[in-house]
Amino acid sequence: MIAESKKVAEAALRMAMTESREEEVHLKEFFTKQGIKTVAVDYGGEYISAVRKIIERAVVAAKREGVILETHVDEGAVAGAAREALSQIMPKAMGLNIGGKIGVARRSEHLSVAVFFGVGLLHLDEVAVGLGHRAAPRESDELRNG
Repeated sequence: MIAESKKVAEAALRMAMTESREEEVHLKEFFTKQGIKTVAVDYGGEYISAVRKIIERAVVAAKREGVILETHVDEGAVAGAAREALSQIMPKAMGLNIGGKIGVARRSEHLSVAVFFGVGLLHLDEVAVGLGHRAAPRESDELRNG
């Protein structure tokens, strides 16, 4: 039996690795049937200036697609996991351009953000993957339903 956190992390990684919107939609439907909410968003630019924008995009996309609620707990969980994922690719990406996708996935209190980027300068390309996980309690749901 695979741990819940690993299932959610795999969903985030697979969303970040999609190559088209059609593939995103198909995979999102697949994960929805498993009770995992997902979203993916494209990003490209210079790494250092991109960090803040990538974190913001992950939070905004997760709220827009209903992966998280509009609470500081949920937003902070996405921001923290995104920052962790980006810190893992920093040694390869510092001072270079990146391009690829951010994937966010959540089931229950498990939330993961994955980044899958090409890193390069001119035609010299590298690939980098980062993954962050946070536990984000669903207190907001309990308060609404309680």
